Amino acid sequence: MLNNIGLPGLLLIAVVVLVLFGRGKISSLMGEVGKGITAFKKGVSEGGKELEDEKAEEAKDVTPAESEKDKV
Repeated sequence: MLNNIGLPGLLLIAVVVLVLFGRGKISSLMGEVGKGITAFKKGVSEGGKELEDEKAEEAKDVTPAESEKDKV
C-alpha cells in the first residue's frame, strides 16, 4: 500500500503537515527529535565503554601468588 506513494505523494503529505502544525511547531519538534537522537547515541557509547571497562577488569592478572614451598 505504501509502495506507491512516490515523490508527489510525499510532497503533498509534507505540505498538509506544514499547514496543520505550522512551521514553528514542526521546527521545535525536529529539535526535540535531534536531542533525542543525540542522547541515544551518547547512551550507547557510554554503555559500550562500560562493557569494555568490565571486560578489562575481568582480564586482570589472576596468577596465584608464590607460596613458601615454591620459593625454595
